[in-house]
Amino acid sequence: MRALRTAVALLAALALAGCGAKVAPAPAEGKASSGHYPVTVENCGVRTTYDNAPQRVVTNDVGIAEIMFALGLEDHMAGYVAPDYKGDRQSVPWKDGYEKVKWLSKKEITKELVLDAKADLVFAGWNYGFGEGNGFTPAALKKLGIGSYVLTESCHNGTGSSRGVMPPLEALYADLATLGKIFDVEDRARALTAGFRKQVADARARVPADAPKPKVFLYDSGQDKPTTAGAYAGPHDIITKAGGDHVMKDLKDSWTQVSWETVVDRDPDVIVINNYGDVSAEQKKRFLKSYGPLANVSAVKNDRIFVLDYVDLVESPRNPAAIAALAGFLEGVRSA
Repeated sequence: MRALRTAVALLAALALAGCGAKVAPAPAEGKASSGHYPVTVENCGVRTTYDNAPQRVVTNDVGIAEIMFALGLEDHMAGYVAPDYKGDRQSVPWKDGYEKVKWLSKKEITKELVLDAKADLVFAGWNYGFGEGNGFTPAALKKLGIGSYVLTESCHNGTGSSRGVMPPLEALYADLATLGKIFDVEDRARALTAGFRKQVADARARVPADAPKPKVFLYDSGQDKPTTAGAYAGPHDIITKAGGDHVMKDLKDSWTQVSWETVVDRDPDVIVINNYGDVSAEQKKRFLKSYGPLANVSAVKNDRIFVLDYVDLVESPRNPAAIAALAGFLEGVRSA
């Protein structure tokens, strides 16, 4: 009777596979289902039900890959897409993920790439891989039978192009909790979040309650107009929880552009450089120090320029450590 049931199940699976349906592998003989699935989650306002854990996830960008690595989900990944990353990969606890998971491309993520990888889920973000302009969207992937998960830091917060629906660290914790549910690793997600919360609390405890808050500007890139971070991008929480006053906290967006006049008017005490891409942090620093309109800005005049890596500043499991690092720098600024 057991053999008959197995044969019938196999024939049914083959028939469905021939129609293009995705069939979850049957539990091993004698092994009961955990009962965890199906699970329904909400991501950027979209509710999705998962009948089982995705098995061939493709991620876009370094921080997103490291969220998966930190959760121990390398075996559920078909690969990651990221530029030729110059930062440190060896000092993070999840460094082995880079060796276990295939680096699919250093270029832009595309439909062809994820189809070739036989992806069943793409984990990316708006302007972190997804974009209406290039046609690489969750809706387009759905037509190909591929699911999507959108980085919460990048959620659209209205009908326009602005992004962000919650404070940056809460976005990280929300993604850890949601992915923990999708992949049935909720205990791991809770442990990570607890550790991160403690790391942030310890950094904040170093800042006296009555301590002055140095004004901080995040410089990402750009010479005609600087790209910076608003209230919904990682640097906002990194700056504020490190004891600084984020000068662009009134921008209800994640990553966006402002004018140099605005920077001069707000006169930051410290500039944090986002280190990534073809223009090095040292080149960015030389530009800031040589750009005439910034000559009398306190951060430039006093050479108070601090460098953090790209993956420290976008939503990633490195955010809490970045808070601790910046807190140390700002402590020196306050005592100078």
